[in-house]
Amino acid sequence: MRMRLLAVGTRMPAWVNTAVDEYCRRLPRDLPLELVEIAPGARSGTRYDAAKAMAQEAQRLTAKLEARDHVVALEVDGRQVDTQGLATWLQRRREQGQDLAFLIGGADGLDSSLGSRIQERLSLSSLTLPHAIARVVLAEQLYRAWTVTVGHPYHRAAPASAVSR
Repeated sequence: MRMRLLAVGTRMPAWVNTAVDEYCRRLPRDLPLELVEIAPGARSGTRYDAAKAMAQEAQRLTAKLEARDHVVALEVDGRQVDTQGLATWLQRRREQGQDLAFLIGGADGLDSSLGSRIQERLSLSSLTLPHAIARVVLAEQLYRAWTVTVGHPYHRAAPASAVSR
């Protein structure tokens, strides 16, 4: 099984690429994560057309999807899961052997034309995250989920009393 993060945007700060690369490197060979950057739609000029830009991005994202991909859109209003839930979900996907494609849209989100291709919508947070940070958070959480499934000490669940403070 392989995982790909298809993210609109091509000029991220160096720290974003360094962090994503670090978590990709930590994942095992049988569960690789690859970042695929998608050029954003045209957003320059005085006649900015968000719908047109999103449609361009949707075409570019669709071109990178493969038939066997289980497509997961990352959206603020998607289903939220905790770490254990993500670990269970990831393990179930691994058992099914389906490749995963995570989508992060551009500045205006994901175009509705992708709807028929998207199997799930997940949220990393109810907060709106900058797209650069969403890349890092997803890569780290996928690594963390894997560590939970194999009993690696990276993930240490906080006691309930520490969380409620």
